[in-house]
Amino acid sequence: MMNRSRIIIKMAVLIAIFMTAITLFVNAQNIKPMENVKATGYAPVNGIKMYYEVWGEGGMPLVLIHGGGSTIESSFGNILPYFAGYGKVIAVELQAHGRTGDRNAPESFEQDADDVAALVNYLKIDKANFFGFSNGGTTSLQIAIRHPEIVNKIADLAGACKRDGFFPGFFDGFKGATLDKMPAQLQAAFLKVTPDKNGLQNMFEKDVARMENFKDIPDDVLQSIKAKVLIMVNDQDVMPCEHAVKLIRLIPGAHLMILPGFHGESIGEVCAPKGDGTLPKATAMLVNEFLKE
Repeated sequence: MMNRSRIIIKMAVLIAIFMTAITLFVNAQNIKPMENVKATGYAPVNGIKMYYEVWGEGGMPLVLIHGGGSTIESSFGNILPYFAGYGKVIAVELQAHGRTGDRNAPESFEQDADDVAALVNYLKIDKANFFGFSNGGTTSLQIAIRHPEIVNKIADLAGACKRDGFFPGFFDGFKGATLDKMPAQLQAAFLKVTPDKNGLQNMFEKDVARMENFKDIPDDVLQSIKAKVLIMVNDQDVMPCEHAVKLIRLIPGAHLMILPGFHGESIGEVCAPKGDGTLPKATAMLVNEFLKE
Protein backbone atom coordinates (compact mmCIF):
# COMPACT_ATOMS: atom_id res chain seq x y z
CA MET A 1 0.00 0.00 0.00
CA MET A 2 2.87 2.32 0.90
CA ASN A 3 4.61 1.63 -2.43
CA ARG A 4 1.38 2.40 -4.34
CA SER A 5 1.00 5.69 -2.43
CA ARG A 6 4.56 6.64 -3.27
CA ILE A 7 3.98 5.84 -6.94
CA ILE A 8 0.83 8.00 -7.00
CA ILE A 9 2.68 10.88 -5.30
CA LYS A 10 5.54 10.59 -7.79
CA MET A 11 3.04 10.59 -10.68
CA ALA A 12 1.35 13.70 -9.29
CA VAL A 13 4.69 15.49 -8.94
CA LEU A 14 5.74 14.52 -12.47
CA ILE A 15 2.41 15.66 -13.92
CA ALA A 16 2.69 18.99 -12.06
CA ILE A 17 6.24 19.53 -13.34
CA PHE A 18 5.25 18.54 -16.86
CA MET A 19 2.22 20.84 -16.95
CA THR A 20 4.24 23.74 -15.55
CA ALA A 21 6.70 23.30 -18.41
CA ILE A 22 3.89 22.94 -20.94
CA THR A 23 2.17 26.06 -19.60
CA LEU A 24 5.33 28.11 -19.95
CA PHE A 25 5.86 26.76 -23.48
CA VAL A 26 2.26 27.32 -24.56
CA ASN A 27 2.24 30.89 -23.26
CA ALA A 28 5.36 31.56 -25.29
CA GLN A 29 3.71 30.34 -28.50
CA ASN A 30 1.72 32.51 -30.86
CA ILE A 31 -1.24 30.14 -31.12
CA LYS A 32 -4.09 32.03 -32.74
CA PRO A 33 -7.53 30.58 -32.05
CA MET A 34 -10.09 30.54 -34.85
CA GLU A 35 -13.01 32.41 -33.30
CA ASN A 36 -15.75 31.92 -35.88
CA VAL A 37 -17.41 28.91 -37.45
CA LYS A 38 -16.99 28.79 -41.22
CA ALA A 39 -20.05 26.71 -42.12
CA THR A 40 -22.92 24.76 -40.57
CA GLY A 41 -25.27 22.21 -42.00
CA TYR A 42 -27.40 19.10 -41.65
CA ALA A 43 -26.41 15.82 -43.26
CA PRO A 44 -28.98 13.10 -44.05
CA VAL A 45 -27.41 10.04 -42.42
CA ASN A 46 -29.08 6.72 -41.69
CA GLY A 47 -32.55 8.21 -41.38
CA ILE A 48 -31.71 11.28 -39.27
CA LYS A 49 -30.49 14.79 -39.99
CA MET A 50 -27.12 15.23 -38.29
CA TYR A 51 -25.98 18.74 -37.40
CA TYR A 52 -22.35 19.66 -38.01
CA GLU A 53 -20.06 22.67 -38.00
CA VAL A 54 -16.90 23.31 -40.01
CA TRP A 55 -14.11 25.42 -38.49
CA GLY A 56 -10.64 26.36 -39.71
CA GLU A 57 -8.85 25.44 -42.89
CA GLY A 58 -6.43 22.76 -43.95
CA GLY A 59 -6.05 19.28 -45.34
CA MET A 60 -7.08 16.25 -43.29
CA PRO A 61 -9.82 17.35 -40.89
CA LEU A 62 -10.18 16.62 -37.19
CA VAL A 63 -13.68 15.37 -36.33
CA LEU A 64 -14.86 16.21 -32.79
CA ILE A 65 -17.33 13.87 -31.04
CA HIS A 66 -18.94 15.21 -27.86
CA GLY A 67 -19.76 13.46 -24.61
CA GLY A 68 -23.08 12.07 -23.41
CA GLY A 69 -25.91 14.55 -22.85
CA SER A 70 -23.87 17.24 -24.56
CA THR A 71 -23.66 19.62 -27.50
CA ILE A 72 -20.74 20.90 -29.51
CA GLU A 73 -20.59 23.99 -27.30
CA SER A 74 -20.83 22.22 -23.93
CA SER A 75 -18.04 19.75 -24.70
CA PHE A 76 -15.77 21.77 -26.98
CA GLY A 77 -16.66 25.45 -26.72
CA ASN A 78 -13.41 26.31 -24.93
CA ILE A 79 -11.02 24.16 -26.97
CA LEU A 80 -12.55 24.12 -30.45
CA PRO A 81 -11.13 27.55 -31.43
CA TYR A 82 -7.62 26.30 -30.58
CA PHE A 83 -8.05 23.10 -32.59
CA ALA A 84 -9.30 25.25 -35.48
CA GLY A 85 -6.19 27.40 -35.18
CA TYR A 86 -4.19 24.35 -36.28
CA GLY A 87 -6.39 23.25 -39.18
CA LYS A 88 -9.80 22.14 -40.39
CA VAL A 89 -12.21 20.89 -37.74
CA ILE A 90 -15.63 19.26 -38.16
CA ALA A 91 -17.73 19.14 -35.00
CA VAL A 92 -20.84 16.96 -34.90
CA GLU A 93 -23.88 16.40 -32.72
CA LEU A 94 -25.03 12.80 -32.33
CA GLN A 95 -28.47 11.19 -32.43
CA ALA A 96 -31.02 13.05 -30.23
CA HIS A 97 -28.35 15.49 -29.01
CA GLY A 98 -28.42 19.23 -29.58
CA ARG A 99 -29.66 20.08 -33.07
CA THR A 100 -29.50 16.54 -34.48
CA GLY A 101 -32.69 14.55 -35.03
CA ASP A 102 -33.70 11.28 -33.45
CA ARG A 103 -34.82 7.88 -34.74
CA ASN A 104 -37.21 5.32 -33.35
CA ALA A 105 -34.38 3.24 -31.94
CA PRO A 106 -32.11 3.26 -28.88
CA GLU A 107 -28.79 5.07 -28.91
CA SER A 108 -25.68 2.92 -29.23
CA PHE A 109 -21.99 3.57 -29.66
CA GLU A 110 -22.04 1.40 -32.77
CA GLN A 111 -24.87 3.41 -34.35
CA ASP A 112 -23.16 6.69 -33.47
CA ALA A 113 -20.00 5.41 -35.15
CA ASP A 114 -21.98 4.51 -38.28
CA ASP A 115 -23.65 7.94 -38.27
CA VAL A 116 -20.36 9.83 -38.00
CA ALA A 117 -18.86 7.68 -40.75
CA ALA A 118 -21.86 8.43 -42.96
CA LEU A 119 -21.39 12.16 -42.30
CA VAL A 120 -17.73 11.92 -43.30
CA ASN A 121 -18.75 10.18 -46.53
CA TYR A 122 -21.50 12.76 -47.13
CA LEU A 123 -18.87 15.51 -46.90
CA LYS A 124 -16.73 13.56 -49.42
CA ILE A 125 -13.83 13.14 -46.99
CA ASP A 126 -11.66 10.10 -47.68
CA LYS A 127 -9.86 10.01 -44.34
CA ALA A 128 -9.95 12.00 -41.10
CA ASN A 129 -8.60 12.23 -37.57
CA PHE A 130 -11.07 11.83 -34.70
CA PHE A 131 -11.12 13.28 -31.19
CA GLY A 132 -13.79 11.92 -28.88
CA PHE A 133 -14.57 12.99 -25.33
CA SER A 134 -16.11 10.61 -22.77
CA ASN A 135 -18.91 8.70 -24.59
CA GLY A 136 -17.58 10.33 -27.74
CA GLY A 137 -14.22 8.68 -27.04
CA THR A 138 -15.90 5.28 -26.95
CA THR A 139 -17.63 6.16 -30.23
CA SER A 140 -14.30 7.17 -31.78
CA LEU A 141 -12.88 3.71 -31.03
CA GLN A 142 -15.98 2.13 -32.56
CA ILE A 143 -15.28 4.17 -35.70
CA ALA A 144 -11.75 2.70 -35.79
CA ILE A 145 -13.25 -0.78 -35.38
CA ARG A 146 -16.20 -0.50 -37.79
CA HIS A 147 -14.89 1.98 -40.37
CA PRO A 148 -11.08 1.71 -40.43
CA GLU A 149 -10.91 2.93 -44.02
CA ILE A 150 -11.82 6.51 -43.01
CA VAL A 151 -9.55 6.73 -39.95
CA ASN A 152 -6.08 8.24 -39.85
CA LYS A 153 -5.64 8.71 -36.08
CA ILE A 154 -7.84 8.58 -32.98
CA ALA A 155 -7.57 10.60 -29.77
CA ASP A 156 -9.83 9.19 -27.06
CA LEU A 157 -10.24 11.34 -23.95
CA ALA A 158 -11.86 9.41 -21.08
CA GLY A 159 -13.80 7.08 -23.37
CA ALA A 160 -14.00 3.76 -21.54
CA CYS A 161 -14.43 0.43 -23.31
CA LYS A 162 -15.44 -1.84 -20.43
CA ARG A 163 -17.73 -1.60 -17.42
CA ASP A 164 -14.73 -1.78 -15.10
CA GLY A 165 -13.37 1.30 -16.88
CA PHE A 166 -15.39 3.60 -14.62
CA PHE A 167 -14.95 4.43 -10.94
CA PRO A 168 -16.64 2.03 -8.48
CA GLY A 169 -20.37 2.67 -8.11
CA PHE A 170 -20.59 4.67 -11.35
CA PHE A 171 -23.43 2.63 -12.82
CA ASP A 172 -25.47 2.77 -9.62
CA GLY A 173 -26.20 6.42 -10.39
CA PHE A 174 -28.28 5.47 -13.44
CA LYS A 175 -30.80 3.34 -11.55
CA GLY A 176 -34.06 5.28 -11.44
CA ALA A 177 -32.28 8.43 -12.66
CA THR A 178 -34.51 11.46 -13.31
CA LEU A 179 -33.88 14.57 -15.37
CA ASP A 180 -33.35 16.75 -12.29
CA LYS A 181 -30.15 14.77 -11.65
CA MET A 182 -28.71 15.82 -15.02
CA PRO A 183 -26.16 18.65 -14.64
CA ALA A 184 -27.89 22.01 -15.06
CA GLN A 185 -25.15 23.18 -17.43
CA LEU A 186 -25.89 20.35 -19.85
CA GLN A 187 -29.63 20.97 -19.68
CA ALA A 188 -29.10 24.65 -20.41
CA ALA A 189 -26.75 23.88 -23.31
CA PHE A 190 -29.34 21.60 -24.96
CA LEU A 191 -32.22 24.06 -24.52
CA LYS A 192 -30.08 26.91 -25.83
CA VAL A 193 -29.79 25.28 -29.26
CA THR A 194 -33.05 23.29 -29.20
CA PRO A 195 -35.67 24.85 -26.90
CA ASP A 196 -37.69 21.66 -26.57
CA LYS A 197 -38.09 20.17 -23.08
CA ASN A 198 -39.57 16.99 -24.50
CA GLY A 199 -36.48 16.60 -26.68
CA LEU A 200 -34.29 17.10 -23.61
CA GLN A 201 -36.21 14.45 -21.69
CA ASN A 202 -35.96 12.06 -24.63
CA MET A 203 -32.20 12.52 -24.94
CA PHE A 204 -31.75 12.04 -21.19
CA GLU A 205 -33.73 8.80 -21.14
CA LYS A 206 -31.87 7.38 -24.14
CA ASP A 207 -28.49 8.33 -22.64
CA VAL A 208 -29.39 6.67 -19.34
CA ALA A 209 -30.58 3.50 -21.10
CA ARG A 210 -27.36 3.29 -23.09
CA MET A 211 -25.21 3.53 -19.97
CA GLU A 212 -27.34 1.06 -18.01
CA ASN A 213 -26.80 -1.42 -20.86
CA PHE A 214 -23.12 -0.56 -21.41
CA LYS A 215 -21.37 -3.54 -23.01
CA ASP A 216 -17.66 -4.30 -22.91
CA ILE A 217 -15.71 -4.13 -26.14
CA PRO A 218 -13.98 -7.55 -26.29
CA ASP A 219 -10.20 -7.65 -26.00
CA ASP A 220 -9.73 -9.26 -29.41
CA VAL A 221 -11.76 -6.48 -31.05
CA LEU A 222 -9.64 -3.78 -29.41
CA GLN A 223 -6.53 -5.70 -30.48
CA SER A 224 -7.74 -5.55 -34.09
CA ILE A 225 -7.58 -1.74 -34.26
CA LYS A 226 -5.08 -0.69 -36.91
CA ALA A 227 -5.21 3.11 -36.55
CA LYS A 228 -2.76 5.04 -34.41
CA VAL A 229 -4.51 5.76 -31.11
CA LEU A 230 -3.86 8.20 -28.28
CA ILE A 231 -5.62 7.30 -25.02
CA MET A 232 -6.05 10.37 -22.83
CA VAL A 233 -7.31 10.69 -19.28
CA ASN A 234 -7.29 13.25 -16.49
CA ASP A 235 -5.68 12.10 -13.25
CA GLN A 236 -8.97 12.52 -11.32
CA ASP A 237 -11.27 11.33 -14.09
CA VAL A 238 -14.44 9.25 -14.29
CA MET A 239 -12.26 6.73 -16.11
CA PRO A 240 -9.42 5.60 -13.82
CA CYS A 241 -5.86 5.91 -15.10
CA GLU A 242 -5.54 2.13 -14.65
CA HIS A 243 -8.15 1.59 -17.38
CA ALA A 244 -6.25 3.91 -19.70
CA VAL A 245 -3.12 1.81 -19.13
CA LYS A 246 -5.14 -1.34 -19.83
CA LEU A 247 -6.33 0.12 -23.14
CA ILE A 248 -2.86 1.01 -24.40
CA ARG A 249 -1.77 -2.56 -23.66
CA LEU A 250 -4.68 -3.93 -25.69
CA ILE A 251 -4.61 -1.56 -28.69
CA PRO A 252 -1.48 -2.18 -30.77
CA GLY A 253 0.96 0.76 -30.69
CA ALA A 254 -1.37 3.00 -28.67
CA HIS A 255 0.03 5.94 -26.71
CA LEU A 256 -1.00 7.27 -23.29
CA MET A 257 -1.39 10.85 -22.07
CA ILE A 258 -2.35 11.64 -18.47
CA LEU A 259 -3.36 15.24 -17.80
CA PRO A 260 -4.18 16.95 -14.50
CA GLY A 261 -7.71 17.65 -13.37
CA PHE A 262 -11.22 16.27 -13.31
CA HIS A 263 -13.44 14.87 -16.07
CA GLY A 264 -13.34 17.25 -19.03
CA GLU A 265 -11.14 19.82 -17.32
CA SER A 266 -8.34 19.46 -19.86
CA ILE A 267 -10.69 20.61 -22.66
CA GLY A 268 -12.65 23.19 -20.65
CA GLU A 269 -15.90 21.17 -20.73
CA VAL A 270 -18.84 23.14 -19.36
CA CYS A 271 -19.25 21.10 -16.14
CA ALA A 272 -15.54 21.04 -15.28
CA PRO A 273 -13.86 23.43 -12.84
CA LYS A 274 -13.12 26.75 -14.50
CA GLY A 275 -9.48 27.61 -15.12
CA ASP A 276 -7.62 30.42 -16.85
CA GLY A 277 -7.86 28.75 -20.27
CA THR A 278 -4.28 27.52 -20.34
CA LEU A 279 -5.11 23.83 -19.98
CA PRO A 280 -7.42 23.58 -23.05
CA LYS A 281 -4.84 25.52 -25.03
CA ALA A 282 -2.10 23.11 -23.91
CA THR A 283 -4.28 20.08 -24.62
CA ALA A 284 -4.99 21.28 -28.16
CA MET A 285 -1.27 21.73 -28.73
CA LEU A 286 -0.43 18.25 -27.42
CA VAL A 287 -3.15 16.58 -29.49
CA ASN A 288 -1.95 18.47 -32.56
CA GLU A 289 1.60 17.17 -31.95
CA PHE A 290 0.24 13.61 -31.94
CA LEU A 291 -1.79 14.17 -35.10
CA LYS A 292 1.10 15.62 -37.09
CA GLU A 293 3.65 12.95 -36.13
